[in-house]
Amino acid sequence: MELSGVGVWSQQLRYGDAREAAEAAAELEELGYSALWIPDVGGPLFDAVGNLLTATANAVIGTGILNLWMHEPEVAAAAHASLTAAHGNRFLMGIGVSHAPLVDNKNPGRYRRPLAAMSAFLDGLDAAVPPVAVESRVLAALGPKMLELAERRSRGVHPYLVTPEHTRIAREALGDGPLVLPEQTVILTSSAEKAHAIGGPWLKNYLSLPNYANNLLRLGFTQDDVDSVSDRLFDALIAWGDESAVADRVAEHRAAGADHVAVQVLTADGKAFPREEWRRLAAALV
Repeated sequence: MELSGVGVWSQQLRYGDAREAAEAAAELEELGYSALWIPDVGGPLFDAVGNLLTATANAVIGTGILNLWMHEPEVAAAAHASLTAAHGNRFLMGIGVSHAPLVDNKNPGRYRRPLAAMSAFLDGLDAAVPPVAVESRVLAALGPKMLELAERRSRGVHPYLVTPEHTRIAREALGDGPLVLPEQTVILTSSAEKAHAIGGPWLKNYLSLPNYANNLLRLGFTQDDVDSVSDRLFDALIAWGDESAVADRVAEHRAAGADHVAVQVLTADGKAFPREEWRRLAAALV
């Protein structure tokens, strides 16, 4: 499974209309995007993966991420084996521990010892028949302990809501071999006011989650940056402007050690497939 270049991270490909998701996936592959990434906040994850695999011929389909609290490892392994048998070695299982407020919302107290939970989930994938090979899984690693675990027990990392500086830290932690596959959020607008109107509420929602907030504090941002969604933090996490501004940010990740960058496009209509924006970006990035 080769993974380089630029991909698309999209909640619409997962939770939008399945027929349009398949049509969009086929076009994204034709445009040259090397991987399509989808989230997991409930619902039939592997059906969505299968839909995208069926719609494409060569693109890697990645989970960004499979929420380990929502799946049993043996079931996930069986789904991976079935989809791989049907579509070839194109399903990259990105695995993450999610966030305590989300996991505990319906199951109070369930979110405990996330590092141990990840280790146990990987043990389950290893013990399954057939197992999910190390080469077919990556971890949503932000902090040093999860990065270390990813280096030992996966093919690399798929960090979400990070800066090029975090990409550099991840590359140093993993060394030369494992993959570093960050997500990068973008907004195609030259208006700072419009960018903040679209991205501000979206970003504030994520910054309420402790794993993301703590990671940003480790990177040198202040609690005030996080609480207020400062301009400095906004500009560090969201690449906004024209296609060249997005290309520059992707280049920063690549210079910091990224093997592949997954671009997530935000627009004023969060439910609509941003297909025109994907087309515009393909001309600059692919």
